Amino acid sequence: MPDRRVQAAIDHWAPRFITMGVDYNDFVRTTARIERWEDWLAAWTAVAEEHLVLATEAEAAGHERSAGEAYLHAALCLHFGKFVWLHDAAAHRASTERAIEALYQAHRFLDPSAERVEGSLGGAVLAGNLRRPPGVARAPLVLLIPGLDSTKEEFFHHENAFLVRGMATMSMDGPGQGESGFALPIRPDYEVAVAAMLDALDGRSDLDLARIGAVGVSLGGYYAPRAAAFEKRFALCVAWGANHNWGAVQRRRKEREGERPVPHYWEHVLWVWGHDDLQEFIEFADQVNLDGVVEQITVPFLIAHGAGDRQIPLEYAHRSYEQAVASPKRELRVFTVEEGGAEHIGLDHLPHVSAYIADWVAGTFTELAAER
Repeated sequence: MPDRRVQAAIDHWAPRFITMGVDYNDFVRTTARIERWEDWLAAWTAVAEEHLVLATEAEAAGHERSAGEAYLHAALCLHFGKFVWLHDAAAHRASTERAIEALYQAHRFLDPSAERVEGSLGGAVLAGNLRRPPGVARAPLVLLIPGLDSTKEEFFHHENAFLVRGMATMSMDGPGQGESGFALPIRPDYEVAVAAMLDALDGRSDLDLARIGAVGVSLGGYYAPRAAAFEKRFALCVAWGANHNWGAVQRRRKEREGERPVPHYWEHVLWVWGHDDLQEFIEFADQVNLDGVVEQITVPFLIAHGAGDRQIPLEYAHRSYEQAVASPKRELRVFTVEEGGAEHIGLDHLPHVSAYIADWVAGTFTELAAER
């Protein structure tokens, strides 16, 4: 019988794993044999190894597409094996590095135009994966900003939704995220990290740098609006999950869990934000609040939120919308249970939600080009 942490992981993460590209059968057979949280990473690493063998064999046989897909499966298994697993710091880091390498191997075959971009913040490296649509000389750019526990290695399918519509993408690891998190804890003023990544792209002729959009997922629904409020190189913004007051969300979660908190959630939160004491962190988290910030967004702004989101109350989506009075084009799109996508960031019907967001971004970029 799985312990409480393993069961919580199975109950809460199945939709996310599968919609982001983990094979359903891999998920079922892997989680079925895990009883202790301590064994979570090892079990997922074993599945990743299977995909790496398939990738190597396919590459040797000249089956490049198959090799790329197998490398991508391996990257996702390695990522989700460690993404909130902190039982062994060295093993967590090793899996992070292997996930990064597996995705780069996948890019060789699935998108040869993909490249690594590095920015600098406080002497530490910020990393991003830039991908460009074929046949577009100067594509507008979508900067994809992860959330609390996601990284650029998770975003291959998110990126595709924009790429097929003629937009370039750059998924980044900011402070506290992925490889950058080993040197930098997350910070409320995420716009400084975004500015560093945009600086790294300055002067490129293969991107339309007058049309850059910030698209933040989950906690990125706080980061992206904040970045768009203070970093004026953005031409539009999307909060994919309206994390307007993340501190209040943490207080509600702690009260709801009472005497039986989900241990790996709080362990991961404290690690990401660089805190040791939970109560001290809760007080610190009150800074992660968009009151007084959203009012400064002066570009088109889409808030996409699920009516049944159990992590972020719908009231925060309405608050972001109501405060975005300076945006020339603001929209609140609430996805209902009936149409699908009503859960957190639409994980219960992600293709529907991601298509809506990508269409909105593409249409807004077209409008901006026409205004020049």
